Amino acid sequence: MLRFAPSPTHDLTIDELRAAIISFVVARQRQEPFLVRIDDLDKAHVIEGKDTEIMQILEKFSITHDQLFHLSEHANIHLTLALQLLKEKKAFICTCTASTREETENTPCRAGCATVETETYTNLKENGTPFVIRLKAPQSDVTFHDIYRGNITAKPETLTDTVILHADATPGCDFASAAEDMLNNISLVIRPENRLERTPVQEYIKQELGYSEETRYAHLSTLLPPTGEAHLPSLKMLFEEGYIPDAIINYLLLTGNPKAPKAVFTLPEAIAWFELEALSSKPEQFDMETLRYLNREHLLHMDDKRLSTLFGFADAAIGKLAKVYLEAEKASTVSELETYIRAIFTPKNFECEAGEAMRSLSEIIWNAPMIDTYEAFIAHLCRESGTDKETLIPALRLLLTGTDRGPELETLYPHIKSYLLEVIS
Repeated sequence: MLRFAPSPTHDLTIDELRAAIISFVVARQRQEPFLVRIDDLDKAHVIEGKDTEIMQILEKFSITHDQLFHLSEHANIHLTLALQLLKEKKAFICTCTASTREETENTPCRAGCATVETETYTNLKENGTPFVIRLKAPQSDVTFHDIYRGNITAKPETLTDTVILHADATPGCDFASAAEDMLNNISLVIRPENRLERTPVQEYIKQELGYSEETRYAHLSTLLPPTGEAHLPSLKMLFEEGYIPDAIINYLLLTGNPKAPKAVFTLPEAIAWFELEALSSKPEQFDMETLRYLNREHLLHMDDKRLSTLFGFADAAIGKLAKVYLEAEKASTVSELETYIRAIFTPKNFECEAGEAMRSLSEIIWNAPMIDTYEAFIAHLCRESGTDKETLIPALRLLLTGTDRGPELETLYPHIKSYLLEVIS
């Protein structure tokens, strides 16, 4: 089984989404279940509704799950496992550190608490004395395998006495994560590189719990911010600017992947050929131009009617209209397309220098019959206005598109002719 374990304490990041997509792809390739586990133990920092938002994002990216639960749902199981380790003298009671979760998460034991008798557990609880339970540090090396880095060994002195149970009886994050990976028999963990430092601790916890199955790891290379930027783009920003999920999926699976058979592909296509081991282990810079290209290509491949719904229509003609701007490389995102489409259907400004000519053309079009071809349309306007084509076109362009530049009117006309009276108002 594979899993994705986001935290509802922050917005889902690009790195995390990449790990989710790749985990899902590999699970489907292996025909293994895919688990989504919401790591909600840090209640002080959990953002209300963030778990729902995360699931909505995964749905938007067509990432389906076979199991879903919140880590806090299994608190009793984690408590039982922690007490088991205490009973086996693999863990000890620590009373010297602060009682709050935030203060104890990364604070080492400051005294010789490991020598305190475990039988004091009940007495401390009855007396209300704050304490945590810590796993005793390992006495030997902890080794695990990473697909990109080979075998990695952590020395005992680099691993502290990890908190496995906090004073409020909630488990430590590493302990709960390791316990769940054990209980669900997670065979491969795919996650961002910044989680690598926690892996030795989690591997040691599973060993002490008696788990003997091997867990393989793939810590994905870091995505660096675009040139000139301090941070990676947020998903919210990408959505607001009009990047669609298919293009983002394409980009994240293409990045650092020298064995991709083609540049433009869909998620189902990627499942057929994706190779986890082929990904580069070197940091990759996020390339907005490549994402723009992929976004344009996916919009061009979208069904015309479906594309039109992004702008409030349900008409293939409007989808074809949008693709005129895409093919002319005037737009690459939904928001850029919307700017052009809105300009066509927004009431025009007749107070400009060409306003008088625009009014004259508007009146002619209003009284004209439906004209099927662009050539016949232009001929009718020239005849009724007594103006030649070259003189007429600049005002006509402003009247039809709201701008003085863009694709040839000849390519736009077939897609807006049914809306002419609305366009010229």
